[in-house]
Amino acid sequence: MSTHVKRAYRYRFYPTDAQAAELSRTFGCVRKVYNLALAARTQAWVTRQERVNYTATSAMLTAWKKTEELAYLNEVSSVPLQQTLRHLQTAFTHFFGKRAKYPRFKSRKTSRRSAEYTTSAFRFRDGALTLAKMTEPLAVVWSRPLPEGMAPSTVTVSQDAAGRWFVSLLCDDPGVKPLPARGNAVGIDAGLDHLLTLSTGEKITNPRHERRDRAALAKAQRRLAKKEKGSANRARARLKVAKIHAQIADRRRDTLHKITTRLVRENQTIVIEDLTVRNMVKNHRLARAISDAAWSEFRSMLEYKAQWYGREVIAVDRWFPSSKLCSACGTLQEAMPLNVRTWTCDCGITHDRDMNAANNLLAAGLAVTVCGADARPQRSTPDRQSATKQKPSRREP
Repeated sequence: MSTHVKRAYRYRFYPTDAQAAELSRTFGCVRKVYNLALAARTQAWVTRQERVNYTATSAMLTAWKKTEELAYLNEVSSVPLQQTLRHLQTAFTHFFGKRAKYPRFKSRKTSRRSAEYTTSAFRFRDGALTLAKMTEPLAVVWSRPLPEGMAPSTVTVSQDAAGRWFVSLLCDDPGVKPLPARGNAVGIDAGLDHLLTLSTGEKITNPRHERRDRAALAKAQRRLAKKEKGSANRARARLKVAKIHAQIADRRRDTLHKITTRLVRENQTIVIEDLTVRNMVKNHRLARAISDAAWSEFRSMLEYKAQWYGREVIAVDRWFPSSKLCSACGTLQEAMPLNVRTWTCDCGITHDRDMNAANNLLAAGLAVTVCGADARPQRSTPDRQSATKQKPSRREP
């Protein structure tokens, strides 16, 4: 049975000068409408304790278009402007649900340049995509075909910091089907010396994509720092820095896609550690290496692919002492500095730190699956035994 999944297909395209100008105007109008609506909603709450919803901001947009100051909003398609109001409504919903911070204003220099078109604002026929307010189709590089017989429901056009243009087509993909069930499971310990260590004994090398281009990036950044602000030379220097960052990000994303796809195809259950990367990068000595490893992006890819293909991802509590716990006898070591890569337990077994952690994560994840146990260290839950092996406490007779 097919599982219909909403899937976005991203392609690069090369606009004409007229198309680029039209899209740039659209990006600016989208940003302006978003900021106006955010200011109106904030002002209404501060002055009158009133919550303004999407319907009210949509009426405001109609009024703004009739003013002389904002008459230029009529020059672009109205659909992306309505969509940005919907995105603002979603942002407020997440904020009031305590899932996100208060929405922030979009900046012309730092915010993502994008516009979203729904079915009424584009035409897709015979592999040609034409957006509203445009007479010619976009010159899209179709690097892979769309699902046969499927048409996109939403089109998002964006331009990254390196000046590259992309179009993302959202459509139902009937080709995504649950994979045949497998009986195996794997525990995964994320690291820096090795990107991933599997409980099967495999260690995946950390490519260190940022280190490969670090010298070129540093040189480009030094040149950028010497350019006068607002000058054309600075704009060109900034673009060169952005292109290097884009190359690094592309290679990193490609590597993670290959790894996560293989893990999902080969394993029914995947156990990982619930890492708080945003806190870990506060360590300035390791922040660059942790960011380059992209553990958060790895987990995100792993989870949505597992959902697509009928696999299970289990995240073990971040306080679970996977490195300090002997996977053979269950003895819990008091301390385990990061520079200790191998250690010998009192039972006589010598452990590889990462391999031992992967084995402990697998055991804890399977215990959670079977009996719903809590994989927390005993020091956090003194009255509740973890499902993993623990050193028995000595009691006086």
